[in-house]
Amino acid sequence: MNRDDIIRMAREAGMREGDNGDWTAADAALTYPECVYIENLERFAKLVAAAEREACAALCDKISDEDGFEGSYADRCAFAIRERGAP
Repeated sequence: MNRDDIIRMAREAGMREGDNGDWTAADAALTYPECVYIENLERFAKLVAAAEREACAALCDKISDEDGFEGSYADRCAFAIRERGAP
């Protein structure tokens, strides 16, 4: 995950970057530009966590592919990591 990914996820979570580089809620009243809603932060945190889980699971998939064993520990780890994000 790089800076561009983080910025994309912040925007996807309903945040926007202000003129001075501060991040605020995209729908915040102009009179309160410092406002960041907890809902936006929660969405952002969930997006970041999901991206990190998928990156870890993909690494396990790669190890499993290199091992060449279906149902290996790496496969089970990838499955378990992805399940952590299931509702």
